[in-house]
Amino acid sequence: MPDRPALNVLDALGGSHLPAPDPGSAVCSRKGCRADAGWQLLWNNPRIHTPERRKAWASCGEHVGWFEDYLQTRGLWKETVPLGAPPPSGSAAAPEGA
Repeated sequence: MPDRPALNVLDALGGSHLPAPDPGSAVCSRKGCRADAGWQLLWNNPRIHTPERRKAWASCGEHVGWFEDYLQTRGLWKETVPLGAPPPSGSAAAPEGA
């Protein structure tokens, strides 16, 4: 049987492909954005998280306002801090994608 090239499902779909993010850098969590993140938005869903728990979304400068509005509208936003800042004492920040 002749050797066949490996099938890449994304190549088979066609269309444009976003470059893979650098694994050593944080990327904005906004859907479709691949910009470097400079902010982290800390949030908590009181219906399912303990009060001290903090989840985190990474954001570029362009989308930080969008994330704050989204989280504040739902009563989930706690604070926005520069990326790499240590989490507030007593919190368990966990980076999450959107």
